[in-house]
This record gives sequence, structure tokens and C-alpha cells, in this order.
Amino acid sequence: MEINQKKLQINISKAKEGNQAAFRFLLDSFWTSVFNYQLKRTKNENNAEDITIQTFSKAFDKIHTFNDQYVFKTWLISISKNVHIDLLRKKNASISIETTIEQEEKVYLVVDENPTPEDNIIREQNLAKLLRDIKQLKPKYQEVIQLRYFQELSYKEISEQINEPINNVKVKLLRAKKLLAAIIKRS
Repeated sequence: MEINQKKLQINISKAKEGNQAAFRFLLDSFWTSVFNYQLKRTKNENNAEDITIQTFSKAFDKIHTFNDQYVFKTWLISISKNVHIDLLRKKNASISIETTIEQEEKVYLVVDENPTPEDNIIREQNLAKLLRDIKQLKPKYQEVIQLRYFQELSYKEISEQINEPINNVKVKLLRAKKLLAAIIKRS
């Protein structure tokens, strides 16, 4: 997909000023490139998606540092590459650290109560189309999407409401997002 350079420059400038529509344009324009780059590296759709989300989150946080002398796509790919390397380092570091049973149990008590950058990106999507796409999911997936992204409940609150363990909630959400992404790609 060839992107009009003038339109790209205008949207980068607007994004630097905090314009949400410009962020959406950049996300829509470059999502596939970053995702495919990570898919080739990780050979795993879920990991590629997670890294791509983190890439755009970091890029949008640091958009003011982007130098217009460089190619925006190259800048994004560099961020993506670094996010992937950081995740590999964390994974390797966590493997080498010995943990006690008590420490492992404490991990399950920690719950992310804040919306993630992914939550914010989803909220920015075209709501009417998104709702139509969500209605194509099975009811159990519609429910967790509704609770997490529209009612902004924490994993713990969702777990209590649907009476399932937090890990099940996280897996359902991951699966729901993957199915929703496929529906969005088709439409």
C-alpha cells in the first residue's frame, strides 16, 4: 500500500500535536507492515500482535521525537525490533531467576486494574463498525469484550462477574480479540 507522502507528513505533524484522528491514520496505515514484520520474526500471531500493539503505544508516546528527515515506517520497525528484543531479554531473565512457591502465588494476586494502550486503541476505532463486528462473535466473547472495553472492568472484576478464574478471562479476551481481528479483516 503506497501512502501519500504529503498526507503522511501532515498526519505526523498533527499526531505530534496530540490529534487522535492522526494517530488512527498512522495506526491504520502502518499496522500491517509492523505486524507482518513481527510475524516473520516471532512466527506467532499472538506475540506479533502484542509486540505491534506495544510498538504503536511507544511510538505514540514518543512521536514528538520523530525526525521528519527519516522514513516513518523505518522508525516504527526500529521501535518494533527493540520491543521484541526487550521482551526476549525479559523472558530470558525471568527463566534464569529462581522463585519460591510463595513468590509464584503472589504473582496471581497482582491484577492489572488500568486500561492498557491496547484498550485505548480499541476505544479509538470507529464505534459503529466495531459494534457490528463484535455482534458476529459468540456470546461468551461478546460478553468479555463488553465488560473489558466498554464497561472498563478489571480482569478481577470480570472474573467475579462471570464466575471464572482470571486466567480464563485473559485467555477469552485474547481469543475474542483474535476472532474480532479476523472479522475486521474480512469486512
